Amino acid sequence: MKVTLEKLGIIASYSRPRVSNDNPFSEALFRTCKYRPDWPNKGFATKADAQTWVKSFATWYNNEHLHSAIRFVTPNMRHSGKDRVALANRAILYANAHAQKPERWSGNTRNWKPAGPVWLNPERETGAPEIRDAA
Repeated sequence: MKVTLEKLGIIASYSRPRVSNDNPFSEALFRTCKYRPDWPNKGFATKADAQTWVKSFATWYNNEHLHSAIRFVTPNMRHSGKDRVALANRAILYANAHAQKPERWSGNTRNWKPAGPVWLNPERETGAPEIRDAA
């Protein structure tokens, strides 16, 4: 497994097992799987059944499921650039609705600008904290 990951350019994580906050993206994906209406609570009868379900889940997840972290578009919309048109249309729709009935909103409308980069493990600066003179 490690060799395959390295060939794909993926750095293996050595996080602690069974600790949910070590990989929140994976944990969120597992939760999404388990809360699907077609999740087989009693398991899969065969390997082929499991493969069929996972293929169906991946198709739904990438093409139909609206992801809140990327402004309620699908991953395929985002990767193909189609999210920009959809988000621009939503911004216009919300602006028009806000102009027509401002009392419906307690503040501004939702931010429909395309989300910036999303990182699994963002780089962090590891330098020593800056020390200021007390003088």
